[in-house]
Amino acid sequence: MLNSTKQPAPVAARARRSQMRWTIVAFSALGLTIAYLDRAALSVALPFISEDFHISPAVQGVLLSSFFWTYALFQVPSGWLLDKFGPRVIYPIAVGWWSLWTALTAVATGVTSLIVFRLGLGIGEAPVQPANIKVVSTWFPRRERAFASSLFDMGQQIGSALSIPIVTSIAVFAGWRWTFVLIGAVGLLWIVGWLAIYRAPQNHRRVNAEELAHIRSDQAEMVRHTGEPVRWGTLLRDNQTWALLLGYVFRSLAGAFFLTWYPSYLLNERGFTEAEFGMVGALPAVIGIGSTVLGGIVSDRMLASGLSPNVARKVPIISGLVLSACIGFSPFVESNVVLMVVLTVSSAAHSFAGAAILSLPAEVSPSPERVGSLAGFQNFGSQIGNLVSPIAIGLALTASGGSYLWPLVLAAVSCLVSAAIYGLWVRIKPVEQAGTQGAGPDAGPRAGEQDTPSPLQNGES
Repeated sequence: MLNSTKQPAPVAARARRSQMRWTIVAFSALGLTIAYLDRAALSVALPFISEDFHISPAVQGVLLSSFFWTYALFQVPSGWLLDKFGPRVIYPIAVGWWSLWTALTAVATGVTSLIVFRLGLGIGEAPVQPANIKVVSTWFPRRERAFASSLFDMGQQIGSALSIPIVTSIAVFAGWRWTFVLIGAVGLLWIVGWLAIYRAPQNHRRVNAEELAHIRSDQAEMVRHTGEPVRWGTLLRDNQTWALLLGYVFRSLAGAFFLTWYPSYLLNERGFTEAEFGMVGALPAVIGIGSTVLGGIVSDRMLASGLSPNVARKVPIISGLVLSACIGFSPFVESNVVLMVVLTVSSAAHSFAGAAILSLPAEVSPSPERVGSLAGFQNFGSQIGNLVSPIAIGLALTASGGSYLWPLVLAAVSCLVSAAIYGLWVRIKPVEQAGTQGAGPDAGPRAGEQDTPSPLQNGES
């Protein structure tokens, strides 16, 4: 006789977590790549442009710096706009704006028009880093943010690396004006992709419940306030805002060299031919790509191993900046082969610190609603360094008859000052656990706590 007992239904297999957050951060990286390709194009094309317009070194420094005037000025407003309207709206507007001004550079008739076009470019690119930081804080749990930040931050090394062979090749074969037309057109394609793919996690059709729970799993740790809205103006009174700003000022004083005077240094001071520069000039940026990712992995692994956030974020920052100070040895190196090793190590170490630095606004922000604003303040500091550095180098070259000795030595000193600020002033406070590590989106507040807005609900659609 057959056994007619009803067998229990098999337990449904747990749904596989979607991985849409990695696609989102890849688009952020692509946006930053395009931004750096656009901004670095002038420094690479400057030797060709200077021949046409007969631009002196001092004026070249002003020209290279002009981008950062508006880029710095619009950092803080960009952060506020991102917190209010979200990256889905602000990011593509920014890319469209800067692509237009990049293309307009092709019709420049002299220094004045070049500066005007660079000012327009700076306005458009101002939201890019605050937007990427906002995206990561929205789409990733805390334990993945340094690595995610390293992925989008690769865009600056990729863009800088691509700018050297691309701009040099186009300038040689078609003229420098065509480089700006072609590069400007690339941003328009990015806009189409971003509008098609970007949504807030809870509104994205390709994000399942498992990925959403993972994204929110430790974002509850970011809640430090009692439910009262954190006013924007309180950031100005928070000494951590100024610590992040000044730390980035001194870091950028060194990093701006690679974005501005680096091509001229190799071509004019060290005697590289255009062919040699085209072959090896991109090495620091290429090695920096891997170094950026490595810094993010190391920071997140340290956090996952149980080390405090203060240690996990600061060790890559301080060690990277201290090693980056080796740029100060460059003027004393006679061999160009050894020089490229020194410059590559300096650039790579500088990049190694980047991911952990970019994760700091989300770590020290008084509330999730102010991450974009705090990132705007931090990146404002970056642009002060970027603004001052090329002008100071240009004046130093004019005063010294073309010697790069003091600019490179002072770049090394600025790396050490930045390391000291991050090590001694920045405080990544331990945050309260509002739930277990794997708490899902429905985990409620603890007794006595007021419910606070989700970081996924601010400025997103």
